[in-house]
Amino acid sequence: MLKVKRFIPISIAAIFILVLATNAPAQQPNPTSAVATVEVTASVKEAEVGQQVKLTVVAKDASGNVVKEEPATYFAGPFDIAAADDSGNVKLFGAGRVTAGAVFANNKAGVTTFNVKPATIKTVEINGIKSPISVGSTAQLEATTRIFSGDPRTGVNINWTSDKPSVATVDAGGVVTGIGPGTAVIKASAEGASNTTTVAVVRNNLRSLAIEPRSTTARTGDVVHFTAKGTPSSDFTPRWSVSGSGATIYSDGAFVAEQPGTYIVNASSGNVSTTASVVVAPRNVERELKVVGRALFKEFQGAEEWIIGNYAYYSTISDRFLVYDISDPAHPKLTDTVKVDARLVNDISTTTDGKILVISREGASNRKNGIAFYDTSDPAHPKLISEYTATVTGGVHSAFVDKHYVYLTDDATGSLRVIDFADVKNPKEVARWQTENPSASMIRTKEGEEIAGRYLHDLQVKDGLAYLAYWHDGLVILDVGAGIKGGTPEHPQFVSQFRFNHNELYGDGWLAGTHSVFRDRNYLFIGDEVLPAFFDLTSHKRIAVRGIVHVLDISDINHPRKVAEYPVPEGGAHNMWVEDGKMYMGYYSGGGRVIDVSGELRGDLYRQGREIGRVWTGDIEGYRANLPFTWGAQPHNGLIYFNDINSGLWIVKLGDKIEKGSTTAPGQ
Repeated sequence: MLKVKRFIPISIAAIFILVLATNAPAQQPNPTSAVATVEVTASVKEAEVGQQVKLTVVAKDASGNVVKEEPATYFAGPFDIAAADDSGNVKLFGAGRVTAGAVFANNKAGVTTFNVKPATIKTVEINGIKSPISVGSTAQLEATTRIFSGDPRTGVNINWTSDKPSVATVDAGGVVTGIGPGTAVIKASAEGASNTTTVAVVRNNLRSLAIEPRSTTARTGDVVHFTAKGTPSSDFTPRWSVSGSGATIYSDGAFVAEQPGTYIVNASSGNVSTTASVVVAPRNVERELKVVGRALFKEFQGAEEWIIGNYAYYSTISDRFLVYDISDPAHPKLTDTVKVDARLVNDISTTTDGKILVISREGASNRKNGIAFYDTSDPAHPKLISEYTATVTGGVHSAFVDKHYVYLTDDATGSLRVIDFADVKNPKEVARWQTENPSASMIRTKEGEEIAGRYLHDLQVKDGLAYLAYWHDGLVILDVGAGIKGGTPEHPQFVSQFRFNHNELYGDGWLAGTHSVFRDRNYLFIGDEVLPAFFDLTSHKRIAVRGIVHVLDISDINHPRKVAEYPVPEGGAHNMWVEDGKMYMGYYSGGGRVIDVSGELRGDLYRQGREIGRVWTGDIEGYRANLPFTWGAQPHNGLIYFNDINSGLWIVKLGDKIEKGSTTAPGQ
């Protein structure tokens, strides 16, 4: 879930929408104000990322006379692509459709909309061909175009050219064909930016090709690696293809199927080719999910959970966190409700020994948010030890405890802070790190200053590496003790970054960014959170959601690459926990999910039939009746604990295998 201070309900033009104000609560109506109507116009109808747009506001009374009164608040959204300062200037950080306006003291408001087009391409990257191609054979080049911030842009018209068509030609799709022996420089150009790669073409001396394995079997989702060898032996790049639409073979010879069946794999070079076959059976991993116990929420919304020993600690979208005794999972018992000065206790976790509990706070009445440490010597009744607010008063959305350090997100600056609590009564900040996004800037409003255009949402620390879910800046990896770049908790060092273009993935009208991250083996599972540009978090009505899980291969930690994804059509990704070849996750309106992520991962995991099971977490007595809104999941002592925003805690056990027969239907 996004930080609470962004979501403030205000009535605009007789519709109840959510204005992205920075810190203040909704303006209380002022009956002395004469404002009846508000007209807002933008200085342009279309702008570009990185520019600034000026709002002009005209307020009138019931008789149509202009009222000389300043707006109480300016706003712009979605907040991750636009922000308004206290002078009505709107700064733009991303492409899409922007809604902006002003609210007066009596809650009369006006809005305008304008488009923000993507920034011009600044760089072009080409994924080159590693081995020579032979005369008569083809190979595919791929180009990535990026704007000034490093964000990728797709759908761009790329002009491909070859400096030696007698050696190699290239078509509009980047497909290179070997014409004669030699080397050719292939150039890709887009909007004034360009890059080149060299392609070597050799004589085609091949008389025959052989594929290994010649014939094999697999399940949907299993990755089979094919290799092609030529006679006589030579260095060449085969072109791979596969029959039918239910399977994919990649340029490195990796094959994976989404649907059962028999597939013919073809390898070719010039006019020489050969085939192999794969018989694919259904994955058949589905199992029953049996609900063991429940703890229902009604009056407020749940947030994060932390399960340790015989206790479940549960934070809320309110001013409290809860403690449950789960020694009898069928009957979780509430042992304590701990009140907190906050509107959102978003994150909650303990040290590995369970002796110290850490919570994050947002929306405090005194605007001193930060984090708090609790003694859990009596795990049923945590007692406050200390707080840390000095450098993070603006709010902490997420925190990760590793040894005697808390790695946390600072809402006000969009930065990572590292807090040392070796002396838990006197915690201190020992490090700060942030992305240097050229489009980010501080915005001054009537409530103070806050960063806009940079937002660190969540993080995980494992084996000396910090994995940061940095919203529009994508994934960032830092060395905080792994020895790769000489980093420590006190001196984090940049390792690598992987960016996404969320506007292109999800379109206009959505808040969308890199939200959650979890490492397992050499994979990073990254969830996108995608919510409406404006919504009311306090409403009891359904909130639309979208968002998928990306899977990155980080075998080369310096160069992460996307290899797979898990897209559920009827829900939106939130938090996940990956353990022993299974991904347990909350998929918002898609309920609780368990997914088989064993083995090598490639392609669309959803369509491969890797879903083990799901639990529908709606409840007629929930905060939003009969609507699942699952936050996350944690496996513990053979059970799965799903935490749902609307309906509370669900304790679930994996049951018997479900026999599916000879077909695999996605999501069934």
